Amino acid sequence: MKKRIVIWLLLFSLIMGETALCCRAEEDEGNTDISQTIDGMRQQEQETQNAISDLEKQTKETKDAISALQGEKEKTQSNVSNLQNQSSQLQSTINGYSAKLDSLSAEITEAENAMAEVSSEIVELDKQLQQARDEEHKRYELLKKRIQSTYESGGNTGLARLLLESGSMQEFLTKYEYLTAIIEYDKKKIAEYKALQADIEAKSAVVHEKEEELDQYQTQLDEKHEELSGLTAEVKGKLSSTQNTLSSEKNKLADYDNKLAELDKKMKSLQAKTAAAQAELAKQIAERLALMKEDTSGAYSASESELVWLAATIQAEADGESYTGKLAVGSVIMNRVKSSAFPGDVVSVITQNMQFASYRSGKVELIMSVGPNSTCLRAAQEVLDGARVGDYLFFMTKYYADYYRISEYTMIGNHAFFYKWSTLPEPEPAVYDGEEQQEQPQEPEEPAQESEGEGQEQSEDSGDEGGDSEENDDEQPSEGGDEGGE
Repeated sequence: MKKRIVIWLLLFSLIMGETALCCRAEEDEGNTDISQTIDGMRQQEQETQNAISDLEKQTKETKDAISALQGEKEKTQSNVSNLQNQSSQLQSTINGYSAKLDSLSAEITEAENAMAEVSSEIVELDKQLQQARDEEHKRYELLKKRIQSTYESGGNTGLARLLLESGSMQEFLTKYEYLTAIIEYDKKKIAEYKALQADIEAKSAVVHEKEEELDQYQTQLDEKHEELSGLTAEVKGKLSSTQNTLSSEKNKLADYDNKLAELDKKMKSLQAKTAAAQAELAKQIAERLALMKEDTSGAYSASESELVWLAATIQAEADGESYTGKLAVGSVIMNRVKSSAFPGDVVSVITQNMQFASYRSGKVELIMSVGPNSTCLRAAQEVLDGARVGDYLFFMTKYYADYYRISEYTMIGNHAFFYKWSTLPEPEPAVYDGEEQQEQPQEPEEPAQESEGEGQEQSEDSGDEGGDSEENDDEQPSEGGDEGGE
């Protein structure tokens, strides 16, 4: 009997030993499978991160190209403005020349009318001169005959004989008076003849003077007209050249606008792809952490600078939230610090690329420049001392949590907090009249631009939504990590 019991005990021991060995082997195999799964997930995460880095590189190159094009566009716009001013000045100069030409044309017309009047005077003077010359010729011939008849037929002797042949004193005196009258008459006619010659000479001088005056005036007007016409043609040439250059510069502006529109479209596409890749990375990280379930609790020995960074970020993200909401935002940051999936210090978590838009916009540093408020400093210190509101690694507004179909989250104030990025299955397509109607997912509205930060950057992170509660429903979650980051 004792032998049988011993045999059974030995058999039982052997069976139990084999069972333990099998369980240990299965456990080791299970651990190996989980380790391999986690390694595979890490590899996927690295591939996604590489894709994000490539997208970010393309985004930076596109931003640089946009910046360069905008610089060239500004220069061209300045050229256009200068050319427009130059064109306006040239047109004004042309208008001035045209006005002067019109005035000069009026002067020329007036001069031509005056010349026509002077020409008529000259014609009349020529006529009078001709008449005077004819009269001069007649008088000259008559005077010549009288002198010949009177003086050449005896001369003074003849006149003296005429007096001496007088029969009486009375006849002598009569003849003397007659001869005296004849001499005076001849003197008068000679004087008239001389006056006529002087008048002819004066009129000839006047005609000559007026002809010269008109010729000189006409020459001056013609020279002015030619000068203004030349200046007008020169300025019109400059205006034409300026307008051609202006047209070319305007075409450049249109070309810049087209290129900028293409780059803007490319930028939006890259941003959308980056956001999708960030979301995928956050999902991959969350799935891996769900298998590992790290312990992110406990205090953190922070420097004074890290305290200020944490408090400023809590204020930027949750200034309009309750104190619990502020602690929840701080908890997400500290849970990330404690997690192996994120940087290991406060500042690196907050400044991690594409995570907190409140940092990218400059809001965090703006708050740091004046100092965070006392409430946010107290919340930050409590979180650093080990206080936690959940083990959450991600947060966003309810709007975006529902948009991304997050299956499990906890609402604290206006934010949805969660640890694992798990999503609900896609809804079945609606069927109408035997035909499937594929429902197209509605893209979230583009977030409002923030006033803080350089360039008024658009919020892309869920973390930005942690700020004023009035803005939370309009802001877009981060590209992947951002969505959990905040």
